Amino acid sequence: MFNKLLVANRGEIACRVMRTAKHLGIKTVAVYSDADRDALHTLMADEAVHIGKAPSAESYLMVDNILEACRHTGADAVHPGYGFLSENSGFVAAVEAAGVTFVGPSINAIQVMGDKITSKALADSAGVPTIPGYNGVLADADEAVARAGAIGYPVMLKASAGGGGKGMRIAHDEAQCREGFARASSEARASFSDDRIFVEKLISQPRHIEIQVLADTYGNCIHLNERECSIQRRHQKVLEEAPSPFIDPATRAQMGAQAIALAQAVDYCSAGTVEFIVDDARNFYFLEMNTRLQVEHPVTELITGIDLVEWMLRIAAGEPLALTQDDVGISGWSIESRVYAEDPFRGFAPSAGRLLRFRPPAESATVRVDTGVSEGGEVSMHYDPMVAKLVTYGPDRNSATTAMCRALDRFQVKGIQSNIPFLSALVMHPRFVAGELTTGFIEEEYPEGFAAARPSDLIVCRIAALVAVIHERWCTREQFGSTNQQSTSVRHVRINDAQHVVQVCRDGLSWSVNVNHERVKLELPESVFTSVVDFIADGIACSAQVYRQGLIYEVFHSGTLVQAMVLESYSAGLYELMPRKIILDLSHLLLSPMPGLLVSLSVETGDVVKAGQELGVIEAMKMENVIRAPRDGTVAAIHIRDGEVVEVDQAILEFEQRT
Repeated sequence: MFNKLLVANRGEIACRVMRTAKHLGIKTVAVYSDADRDALHTLMADEAVHIGKAPSAESYLMVDNILEACRHTGADAVHPGYGFLSENSGFVAAVEAAGVTFVGPSINAIQVMGDKITSKALADSAGVPTIPGYNGVLADADEAVARAGAIGYPVMLKASAGGGGKGMRIAHDEAQCREGFARASSEARASFSDDRIFVEKLISQPRHIEIQVLADTYGNCIHLNERECSIQRRHQKVLEEAPSPFIDPATRAQMGAQAIALAQAVDYCSAGTVEFIVDDARNFYFLEMNTRLQVEHPVTELITGIDLVEWMLRIAAGEPLALTQDDVGISGWSIESRVYAEDPFRGFAPSAGRLLRFRPPAESATVRVDTGVSEGGEVSMHYDPMVAKLVTYGPDRNSATTAMCRALDRFQVKGIQSNIPFLSALVMHPRFVAGELTTGFIEEEYPEGFAAARPSDLIVCRIAALVAVIHERWCTREQFGSTNQQSTSVRHVRINDAQHVVQVCRDGLSWSVNVNHERVKLELPESVFTSVVDFIADGIACSAQVYRQGLIYEVFHSGTLVQAMVLESYSAGLYELMPRKIILDLSHLLLSPMPGLLVSLSVETGDVVKAGQELGVIEAMKMENVIRAPRDGTVAAIHIRDGEVVEVDQAILEFEQRT
């Protein structure tokens, strides 16, 4: 086994690899950029080496700097994590030339499987079914339109070197095909320094199902069942689970056999993933093979009990695979939610800044948290927006889902926006609960974008009861210095412009609460003066985040964020006389929906634009985001130019105001 492992990555995956390395007694080395000087992965490692400036092109992608860190620390192995240099064959060659072991597959496997066009040809030759399309490189937008027309819309434009949803665009007609080709090639060039694009048929009602494989250098190869990764936004996975609620044992065996056949065809060794698109009749088609560790690997680990990072290290150290296919089973169910620094209520605009509060739920037998950030740390615009992976486990899918709902309610993030409300909405969605998933799930269920759902009467009633009880506890503590006094009170709780008459009666740690004459029985712990409150409502175990400012309580529960105001009966009527907020008209301004770099602005002062017209492109957290005109109008002034950094809500340009 290795003596010292350098992890050529950052964030949660660097921390994840280090945990297993430390368990195996291997010393670890972190590398970091200017932006990550005090990051969690640098604190976890035995040693940390600075490798460059904040942009990844000047740090985490600098091969020479990483090799110098190996020489400086005496590291005898490098684990690449995922992203960055994890599937860069030139990096592997340089590592091996320096006499250091690369923890991953061979150069040939990376080159063949890292090129979508070449890998598809290999899959065809190995007898693995592939998606119909044109596997050659598209010369330009004109050829893209011609090939797409021959295949038949809708089509998918893909970067040959792509991954992680970058360099991918769906086109339903010629106009979308032209724009998609431009965006996909530009994004691929920026992300992979390779702008080759190909096109294939878009499968209707598809599921994204992948098979985890493990292979050693002695010809042994097994699969570790499947993962369902169909819940995606902009081709970026959001929720994953294992096993799939759709795959039956016969299909699982067939897909596993095909994945092994493909891995053996390319002489693969390490922990890789073969991804398939599966239609509603369980026909499956090869999509791609990721030769590195996948973001969603924890769900496989939880249902199999196999540490994938440990086996990557053992295989790289020359050990034979000690597991056989018969050793791999399925025990229970696991679900993973990717917690992103983004605002789901503003079109998922990236959110950068300081984490004023970052407190994940406590880890347990049913909850796992993989993260690379900590409270007080900075979320940088230079890197991927994922700040944590929240993983839950249970004996069945329902229990894993229930655990996820409670864990999300406990996950505290302040200072930046996060997608936790969106994740909560997804796991509670009736269609998700029923397992009716496709890669179009999010677009189909939220065609106008995600908006906060109005909480149900049950949730409003529960929150009103909880807030009234907590307020009663505060009042009795302040008045009597104790929270054990028996009491009965009547208050008004205002939620969503509606007042609820709440009667609270205490008996020990149990509370009988009437909300508008609806009875709720609550059981709370002795101390409720914390930001996360676990309670039982009518026999159901619940959690909520509660933040108090005088009479105002901000409550996050069941995926819903509400503000509740507690009023005494005599003052409830006076609230109606209070002045309301004045809403400013900003419709004449085009505001940046996110912090980032303005890559291009395609209009000038005096230009007449139509609603929906592309006005520019902002690059944020490794993705290009098109900004469009919100309405018809004439550009009156431009406040920022190409190449400048913009903040969220900064005015990019303004239109002539309507009279």
